[in-house]
Amino acid sequence: MTRLAAGDAAPDLTLPATGTADGTFSLAKALAEPGRKGVVVYFYPAAMTPGCTTEACDFRDSLASLQGAGYAVVGVSPDPLEKLEKFAERDALTFPLASDPDHAVLDAYGAWGVRKLYGKDVTGVIRSTVVVAPDGTVAVAQYNVRATGHVARLRKTLGVDA
Repeated sequence: MTRLAAGDAAPDLTLPATGTADGTFSLAKALAEPGRKGVVVYFYPAAMTPGCTTEACDFRDSLASLQGAGYAVVGVSPDPLEKLEKFAERDALTFPLASDPDHAVLDAYGAWGVRKLYGKDVTGVIRSTVVVAPDGTVAVAQYNVRATGHVARLRKTLGVDA
């Protein structure tokens, strides 16, 4: 499994998504928005589970300051779009949630592979965050992050005030 590092070209990302006008999220389109400093792409295992809900709600609660600093946010999971729509509605998530059921994007970003779950090796989503700069390169790549406190640490890394 290849993981991305700062300076690498970010893989293309166009997926069906919630909360978008045309029902898809396009990284290229998000990066092209005026004043954009980057796009925070976070990968999570499953909508409506405790850890993923914590992380999503932390992004929701930090969204105004991230957007104010020039960052867009998108969450990516292998969940079907219908489940993501329920997740977004249930938790008032106002940023796009993208569906990658065949995990092609997850693979390309190094967020799919073997990870530990309750002490056992399982294949699935590796909770990760990649920040893509306006030029399409990786600015920040974090793998095996913990759901709790991750957004606060990312904000610090990006220099976004609390």
